[in-house]
Amino acid sequence: MFSLSLLLLCVPLVSSMPRMHKHHVRAVDTTPFSGQFDSVNVGQYTVLNNLWGEHDAASGSQTTQITSMEGGTIAWKTNWTWTGGNQVKSFANIQLNTGINQQLSAISNMPSTWHWSQSNTGVVVADVAYDLFTSDTAGGSNVNEIMIWLANVNSGPISAQYNATGQAVPILKKIPIEGYTWNLYSGSNGYNQVYSFLLTSGTVKSFKGDIYPFLSYLIDNEGMSSSQYLTTAQAGTEATSGTAKFTTSAYSLTIN
Repeated sequence: MFSLSLLLLCVPLVSSMPRMHKHHVRAVDTTPFSGQFDSVNVGQYTVLNNLWGEHDAASGSQTTQITSMEGGTIAWKTNWTWTGGNQVKSFANIQLNTGINQQLSAISNMPSTWHWSQSNTGVVVADVAYDLFTSDTAGGSNVNEIMIWLANVNSGPISAQYNATGQAVPILKKIPIEGYTWNLYSGSNGYNQVYSFLLTSGTVKSFKGDIYPFLSYLIDNEGMSSSQYLTTAQAGTEATSGTAKFTTSAYSLTIN
């Protein structure tokens, strides 16, 4: 009788102990891929090589690879070498596939973490950026492209106006968003409107914040309709020329 009573007393103590939540390490395909439009799906993401502008290169190649995924956080890398031409050759990136095709008015926040590094050989022209697209309908044709540049390596954004030295002229300066200060550029790529937020100085290699305020800024200040649908949410590196090794050690994005 004594032993049974002791057991019953212990049960609540055991059940009230905090449970340890472990992040699930997912088995992923870590095979490198180099084809122009090769991609690999893993969880809620797709990693794309996306050598969309390689026809403009005199020579070059690019290889992309997933390295790991734990919970909703993924790691991946890409190595590239491009010569010739002044246009972007590739946009190796990670694309979120869940939560998209919602109207902007239905989105509350888009928390993201991105830790990355890049080693360059010689002169490199590239950028590191989030790349978002909106449309008038779910899954429809692109109307707006919104880029958030975390690094500008001898490159520059699309702009409707350039100064005498060929540098893009921002439409707005010193915009505070998510703890950093940005200049906003606007122009057309021939297909849709492009808004580009560039840091006023420096580079952000460890970003942790909400990227939805960039969209809400355009809604509040640039007339972008909140009835637009967010159709694409990507993050990666646009490569124009040179040789570089780009590594993302941790990336996550959620649309709420």
